[in-house]
Amino acid sequence: MAEIVNVRIARMLEETASILQDQGANPYRVQAYRNAAQTLLKLERPVTEFLDAQGVDGLKELPAVGESIARFIRTAVETGRLPMLERLRGESEPELLLASVPGIGRKLAERLHRELDIDTLEELETAAHDGRLARLVGFGAKRVAGIVDTLASRLGRVRRPAAPARGPAEEPAVAELLDVDREYREKAAAGTLRKIAPRRMNPGGEAWLPVLHTARGPRHYTALYSNTPRAHQMGATRDWVVLYYDADGGESQCTVITSQVGRLKGLRIVRGREPECERYYRAIRDRTPHGGLAADR
Repeated sequence: MAEIVNVRIARMLEETASILQDQGANPYRVQAYRNAAQTLLKLERPVTEFLDAQGVDGLKELPAVGESIARFIRTAVETGRLPMLERLRGESEPELLLASVPGIGRKLAERLHRELDIDTLEELETAAHDGRLARLVGFGAKRVAGIVDTLASRLGRVRRPAAPARGPAEEPAVAELLDVDREYREKAAAGTLRKIAPRRMNPGGEAWLPVLHTARGPRHYTALYSNTPRAHQMGATRDWVVLYYDADGGESQCTVITSQVGRLKGLRIVRGREPECERYYRAIRDRTPHGGLAADR
């Protein structure tokens, strides 16, 4: 049993390292995944025992296994799938992962992904607790409570008192997110990024989707143009940029778009954080003589 589960997850870690290397990610990040794979291959006990005993904290006690890789392992154990690896392959279909939760069929999963930008079980859990699920038609109190119970079991997390956020766990500032968006779009336009062939919305199998791996301080980012049905419908596949990054509780994401309305029209903004974006551009305007928001795109 130890050999089967440990080898399976180690192969996922090795494949992730290989793809990250091929896509130009930081060599230290690549090596971290390879080191963790070697740790699992040398274990004499199944990695599930560490997860069952202490959750993610138990995994972090293993050599070469840090916070993000521990959550990588947990997701692979609990779901049998790994959204991050599938995304790097160009095979990401978050609806299938969401639909695996009892009480959420394929149609509801599609709505969660389309309307709330939910890709992972951690994001689904957050939406259940912060009230976003309850505000969607079709998610009554009983269904939401069932989803919360299921996720508490599947994620297998040992909950401890929250410590003050620090390092990469802090929510990125709007300025940082917009800077990553700028770097991605500039390099994509210059043709210097590796392109992948997404499986969905790509019947011809064309490698058209540029992928960027970058960092700001200790925080790692992966950036890609949005390949969702709505992005294609709106003609925004070369405008909407999805950023995945280290966050408290695991990987998080946001979408950067060109605003079409109001004072921010024509400017790059982080969707859902418009007030912060307006303050960001206002500060730029105030530092620029005779400047205006529209001049600071």
